[in-house]
Formats: sequence, C-alpha cells, structure tokens
Amino acid sequence: MTPEVSTLSNGLRVATQTMPHLETVSLGVWVAAGARHEIEREHGISHFLEHMAFKGTQHRSAQQIAEEIESVGGELNAATSLESTAYYARVLKGDEGIALGLIADILLNSAFGASELEGERHVILQEIAATRDSPDDLAYDLLHDAAFPQQPVGRPILGTPDSVRSFTAVDLERFLTTHYVAENMVISAAGAVEHKPFVRHAEALFGGLTGGNIRGDGPINYVGGTRTSKKPFEQSHLLIGFSGPSYREDAFFTAQVFSGLFGGGMSSRLFQEVREKRGLCYSIYSTAWGLKDAGLLGIHAATGADMMIELIDVVATEMKRAADKVPSDAEILRAKAQLKAGLLMALESCSTRADQMARHLLSYDRILSTGELMHKVDDVTPELARDFAAQIAASVPSIAVVGSGRKSQKHARHAEGVAGF
Repeated sequence: MTPEVSTLSNGLRVATQTMPHLETVSLGVWVAAGARHEIEREHGISHFLEHMAFKGTQHRSAQQIAEEIESVGGELNAATSLESTAYYARVLKGDEGIALGLIADILLNSAFGASELEGERHVILQEIAATRDSPDDLAYDLLHDAAFPQQPVGRPILGTPDSVRSFTAVDLERFLTTHYVAENMVISAAGAVEHKPFVRHAEALFGGLTGGNIRGDGPINYVGGTRTSKKPFEQSHLLIGFSGPSYREDAFFTAQVFSGLFGGGMSSRLFQEVREKRGLCYSIYSTAWGLKDAGLLGIHAATGADMMIELIDVVATEMKRAADKVPSDAEILRAKAQLKAGLLMALESCSTRADQMARHLLSYDRILSTGELMHKVDDVTPELARDFAAQIAASVPSIAVVGSGRKSQKHARHAEGVAGF
C-alpha cells in the first residue's frame, strides 16, 4: 500500500501506510526540534524535555502512563536527535487509539512537577556520567566538537552537568511552547492502520494545537580540527571525519555508496586490509551521516595503543588509493546492493516505515518513494565515488583519539601529519 498524507485543520500533517500482513501498528509524533535548535543556555533541554514527557501529566501519573500502555501489551518510548525529537509507540491492531491518546496527553498536558523534575535531573546526570565511561560516546562527542566547534550540532545532545542542573519547569514550558507547534510536527503510523479513522482520531486529539513563532535553524559551519582525551581505556579509539553532503543533496547517495565500499561491510577495503590481512583491530567501519544542510563521513576503529600508528597509516594509504583510482564496477555494485538491501529490509519494519515517512515530511515536505530512493542509489557511478573520495581526502579532517592516555595527543598529531589527512 502507498502512503497517505492528510493535513489537519491547524496544519499538522498525518501520514499512514497500511501494511495488511501485520497485526501491529507503529505510530508516533515527530517534532522538528532537537539539539541544534537550542541556544547556549538551553543546551540539553530537548533531551530533558523528552525525559520529562513520561513523568506525569495533568491527567496521569508516570505509573499510570506505564500501566496503560503495558495493559494492552504496547511499548512507549522517545528519542532525541540533532534535528528532531520523536515520541512513538507500538501496539496491537485496534489499540492505536489508546497509544495516540497517551502520546497526545504527554505532549499537550505535561505537568513538570517539582519532585519529578528533580528525580529526572539526577537520572540524566547519571546518563551523562555513563557516556564519560564509554570510549565510543566520548570519542564521538569529541569528533563533533572538532567538526562543528561552538555550534549546537557540535555539542553533546545530553547537555552538560551544569546545564542540566540549571533547567526549571519554566524553561521546559518555554521550549515546548516555542517548538511544539502544529506546523512543526508530524504524526505518522504504519502497519495495521486505516488512514481515515486514524486522521479523525488525530484531529480530535491534536486539532486544538496552535501555531507559534518557531526559532529557525542556525547555520552550520564545518571547521575541522583535533580533539583528544587523556582518559585511558583498554583500547584506543580513532575517529576521523570529513565534511560531507547533506541528505537533501543527491551527492549524499554518493557518500553512502562510497562509505559502503570503503568501510561498510566485510568485503569493504578497510575491513579486508585492516582486520583480515593485518589483524590490527576487531572492528573498523565508515558511515555517511547527514543533516538537512550539512554532513559528515566518519571512520571509526579501535585497537591497542601500540598498534595505533600502524592503523592510522593503513587508513591513510587506503584513503589515498580511493582518491587516486576509480573503483571497479564490481565494488560499486556490491556497495549499491548493500545499501539498497539495507533500505528495503528496514522498510519491512512498520516502526522504520513510520519513522521514515515522518522524517521525509519534516525534511522534504513529501514522502520519497522507494523507487525514487533506489534510482538515486543506481545513479552513483564509479567516477562519482572516486571524485567524492578525492574531495574529502583533500579537505580538512576532524580527528578524535580516545583511550591511549597521554599517547592520545601523539596519535592525533600523527593522523594530522600523514598523507591524506
């Protein structure tokens, strides 16, 4: 079944896709408000607000929210990203009205009680502390800070201990009133759902939501540089990033195809050269990440501190080779097959489909068809992949090294100095 989209009387869009073979429904509300929309004193407030949504409303306690969704065997959750926040549920066929009603209540009637606010503040402080014990999380935070310094997209989504301690109920209400408005939100559902009844229910729940003065996206400026941490871990983590295309550009698909052949699977160049031939690490991969006006190609590997220099040299050599020589047709075809299979397999999940429809509407103001996505992948040629590699190899990198203790700075300087970086 093809997706259907309706617009409520207040401008809020509702998208559904019926998947007749399923007995479940995934649904939610996606809001175009995330970490990049925070001014400095609001750092981390999107994530804090997401947490507080489940801590009670004017009509339900936190326990009642949990009991009501679980009484029908459903799941209720939320997630905050740089550009959006999603509140979503999965329930059995026929219970979508219950789930949507709960989501409407937590978004429109949150209480922000003093005791709940303090309790969740401590939870988030522990969450921040946990990231500092995770070399992966710490390295990615440093990489983003190097790529986009002193900008919202370069800051940790969770905020800092100081910012989290500063938030009040008034701050949360202000951010909610500014960003959680009809034209900034999408309701999406996929699975065992019928469009017209679902739209009527959405109108009854969200029809009273009005517009507001939405704070626009600030510009993103890729800078690049080096960040390190002296904190020792069992392994040293290397992250290298390059400025890439946004997901609104056709070049984003070139970046994804290149990422696949370079470090996207067991047949990729990095996996074969670094792990299979040399045994330098257990895991190495690359990924193409995008926002609507910026992007990043990232390479991540972890190894022992005594092997980090060799690892950096091998990655640099492979990058130079990718920039100098057009990849074979077989490599491109394998990377395209991986990318298309990943897209199509993911869409067999009603949760992924609901998420994709919402994000497309927030990003493109329309839902891109699966055929259109496949064509964009097919349009990537070996020459385009080589040109992309040459472009990023000649650009300023962002480098993060974590886990080598005092050697982290030495390893980062080596990465800066080798050919290709």
